[in-house]
Amino acid sequence: MRSSNSLTPALDAIGTAMDQRFDRLLPIPGDGRDRLYAGMRHAAIGGGKRMRPLLVVAACDLFNVDRERALRVALAIECVHCYSLIHDDLPCMDDDDLRRGKPTVHKAFDEATAVLAGDSLHALAFEILADPATHADPSARAELVLELARASGPSGMAGGQMMDLAAAENEFDLTATTRLQQLKTGALIGFCLEAGAIMGHIPDDRRTPLRGYAHDLGLAFQIADDLLDVEGSSDKTGKAVHKDAAAGKATFVSLLGVDRARTQAGMLIDQAIDHLHSYGSEADLLRAIARFAIERDF
Repeated sequence: MRSSNSLTPALDAIGTAMDQRFDRLLPIPGDGRDRLYAGMRHAAIGGGKRMRPLLVVAACDLFNVDRERALRVALAIECVHCYSLIHDDLPCMDDDDLRRGKPTVHKAFDEATAVLAGDSLHALAFEILADPATHADPSARAELVLELARASGPSGMAGGQMMDLAAAENEFDLTATTRLQQLKTGALIGFCLEAGAIMGHIPDDRRTPLRGYAHDLGLAFQIADDLLDVEGSSDKTGKAVHKDAAAGKATFVSLLGVDRARTQAGMLIDQAIDHLHSYGSEADLLRAIARFAIERDF
């Protein structure tokens, strides 16, 4: 069984695959859009854990999906993730200066470029999914587009970010904080697993284990992020730390305490892995990703 310690080669490989594809997809055009493309490249190439693309590939591996097609879906989810980070970092949102160990897009360029770079990466995700190169079956491509739209919009990531902004001004309890993170972080993680099932033509009634895995992994992943904000360093995480406490936001750590939060994350990972009990070695990468989610220091 693959351990979380052996995940580094897989993370390195998916990082290289994403960087190569973004490099080919975003050549500087040599016209008035150069600054826009440079901003998109700045956000998308280099750095980051690339956990979401790796989850897509791992989910597709369960159903023997062609690797190149799986990587196209992985690229689409990374487009959405990068767009969300660009916008989250803006002064009107979280107002961050550092992301993935380098200046945020609005700092490296300007706010207008950052907004347009995020908008463009968002649109690019759906262009990739809708292309016949992603899947020969148009109904599968349509389902991918539908599910990513749901996961990234007001019923998913964007809705969670709105709740996160409200959390700085309101007292959120554990139930509200859990709901916030299920939308902001969990929805895109859920799409990663759903995408593997869609690509493999797996019927809805056989997707329950994957949805359970995604649900528990998403919460554990966020608890780990909250712990890193308290205990981590910006040198390792590549972003500012101790921001949640400074902003007065409720987090799993502030509500549960460090020890209980860490225990809860471990229980969630055990549950996530248990959801995969019907799968054999083909799910070992998903199991390793789950363990890595709470053992990482970045």
